[in-house]
Amino acid sequence: MQEAERGLLSLKKLGLNRKHKIAQSACDTKQMFNGQQYKTFCSNDYLGLANHPEVIQASRDALSKYGVGSGASHLISGHQESHERLANRLSDFQSAHIPDVHTLTFSTGYMANVGVITALCHLSNSTQLAPKELTSIYSARLNHASIIDGIRLASKESTVKLTIFEVEELQALEDALQRDANKHKLIICDGVFSMDGNLSPVHKLLDLAERFDTLLLIDDAHGFGVLGEKGHGILEHMDLCSERLVYIGTLGKAAGVMGAFVCAHQTLIDWVFQKSRPYIYTTASPPALAMAALKSLDLIEGPEGQHKRAHLRQLILYWQTHLHLQQWHSLQSLTPIQPLIVGPTQLCLLIDQELQALGVFIPAIRPPTVPNHSARLRVTFSALHAQQDIQALIQVLMNLESKFLPT
Repeated sequence: MQEAERGLLSLKKLGLNRKHKIAQSACDTKQMFNGQQYKTFCSNDYLGLANHPEVIQASRDALSKYGVGSGASHLISGHQESHERLANRLSDFQSAHIPDVHTLTFSTGYMANVGVITALCHLSNSTQLAPKELTSIYSARLNHASIIDGIRLASKESTVKLTIFEVEELQALEDALQRDANKHKLIICDGVFSMDGNLSPVHKLLDLAERFDTLLLIDDAHGFGVLGEKGHGILEHMDLCSERLVYIGTLGKAAGVMGAFVCAHQTLIDWVFQKSRPYIYTTASPPALAMAALKSLDLIEGPEGQHKRAHLRQLILYWQTHLHLQQWHSLQSLTPIQPLIVGPTQLCLLIDQELQALGVFIPAIRPPTVPNHSARLRVTFSALHAQQDIQALIQVLMNLESKFLPT
């Protein structure tokens, strides 16, 4: 107990302690928190589907038919027809990019990464009689925590050799692959890095995977629904196709619902189905959420989704054209993630408080979520924002920066 108290006190002194801010209204660009309304620029509801009336209605209809809970894991009795329809629809989304594609759905993106990474590492020990072989994992430095934890767990269950690489310097990765004689190799990278908003060089990574007989796992949590003409994600955006691709996406961001999925060649999906403990031993998600996600997929792929993505591109262009900063650093991104690097943690927290006092909610992002000395405001846009919202935000931020400039 005393150790925990000392640890909590240390986090507080460093400005790294976290607290809940209780939402009291639906996810939207204006939202109630702790009894106060804020203009929000911080959610991952990029297309504004979390409170879409058609998605809500699809969920209501499914509740009447299927009830609330699924009652069991997918492999017992919890796999409803809604889950199967959702998996097949997601396979359709990636059919042009992964040959013989099949899909498994998970309850969360965190579970998907942990479950898929650990299962793929078991490929090196796929038979009881064969001696254990080494799996080489090459992971991008800024990958999401769920990827990092998936690799850590895989290292405890299998024999893993981990190499961290920089996406800006792929020559080192190529050299390492050139020297790697291991039979089982896996490159893992976010499609869109969640804290910077930049796209990973997936086309170059796939080229390396093809040349060095490697699987390539892409976590496209922040690209799915946003990138590509039809919102199919980074594989569509970069026009890629390969049976080496393992594509993980989420349904809790641009799709506005909850859950995640993995798309890959049928053989790999069959293996994950047999070996992924987070999939096998978890109660299946509520079938009403699967039906809500199906409606979201229709909206993403249809005319409304295309209009929303076009509107987002206009907002991003306006932001990048009209935001002029003297000291803070704005990261340029093609996605709705538009971070402002402030630097010192305490300063970022102070700016967070100033914004809240002005009725603007953009929580400070601090280490260890981001590297030391790179605390930031992770500004995100929604298709429900208007240009006037971005214009007002720009003015507020430029005024605040001027206020906190050193004299």
